[in-house]
Amino acid sequence: MEPEKNQLADAVKEIVSQALKVETGKIRLDSSLIKDLGAESIDFLDIVFRLEKAFKIKIPKGELFPEKLLTDSRFVQNGRVTPAGLNELKKGIPSGKWEEFSKNPLVANLGDVFTVGMIVDYLSDKLAAAAK
Repeated sequence: MEPEKNQLADAVKEIVSQALKVETGKIRLDSSLIKDLGAESIDFLDIVFRLEKAFKIKIPKGELFPEKLLTDSRFVQNGRVTPAGLNELKKGIPSGKWEEFSKNPLVANLGDVFTVGMIVDYLSDKLAAAAK
């Protein structure tokens, strides 16, 4: 990982640590926010707020954590993410672990895709775009 991305990763780990009250030493890039770190839906709002404040950026609602998509019947049916939903998720979060998720696209498994590394990649792309 390049130096800037290392610094970004450290900053994200610190933010996640504060939001979830988890020691930074227990947070890895591949840590699932839900499964490994115990995040709940309200914590995602807190993380977005802290990221916006720390990096002085605006993260549009649903861009980092696409909660609205989950209530759309085109994208979720019978507790499963549809192929169209998977495409939407991939567009919004290209660095997600979609290959594994797509094997069993249960909404309940979606939390496994939301990792600390995914946030780092999202921010890296967002900050690079803002710098142009």
